[in-house]
Amino acid sequence: MSLVETLWGEIDHVLLDMDGTLLDRHFDNVVFEEELPRRYAKLHGLSFEEARISLMAMYRSVEGKLAWTDLEYWTDRIGIDVVALHKELAHLIGFLPGAEDFLRALRSMGKQLTIVTNAHRAGVAVKIAKTGLDQYVDRIVDACKVGALKMRPEYWPSCRQLVGFNPARSLYIDDDEQCLIAAQEFGIRRIIHSAKSSSQLPPVPSARFPSVERLSSLVSG
Repeated sequence: MSLVETLWGEIDHVLLDMDGTLLDRHFDNVVFEEELPRRYAKLHGLSFEEARISLMAMYRSVEGKLAWTDLEYWTDRIGIDVVALHKELAHLIGFLPGAEDFLRALRSMGKQLTIVTNAHRAGVAVKIAKTGLDQYVDRIVDACKVGALKMRPEYWPSCRQLVGFNPARSLYIDDDEQCLIAAQEFGIRRIIHSAKSSSQLPPVPSARFPSVERLSSLVSG
């Protein structure tokens, strides 16, 4: 029996991150690291670098809290409609290579598929409209529904209660090591790191978890 067959024989429920695992994080990088600083600079008469430094400090000030990914919070705080910006740049939204093949294969195996994302519901809606991602999975759970972000220890008991997965028969895949650590400490049996989060950046393998560059490699060979 191959390693791939062994893995899937142990798994009933697959918990999947969205941005950087299924969808190309290049979109989010452009929005938050390029376009928002550019517009913030214009709004306040700053250089791009001054605006970028200011916004990065704001991001860090709420890192790990629900506000970190709340598009409505950022719209109010910086005075730029971040949801409208998502829609404006939606042409940059897309699946990472191999992600759709992976989802189709898991569907054919009869696995339960749940997307667990820190993304705000308004951003999730834009990405669903562009990709049809919701058609591949059983449900999409954003952090607001759970009441915490995935790197927080309180996230996973609440997520389990909401979704109903068995940690001993579940696999979780994410590009964020802090989220993976929290899930591992909660007791999710199988953990895999997504090393290629952006089509525009080189892969960054994890030193702590098994890493893959394409999800489709987990259902072939």
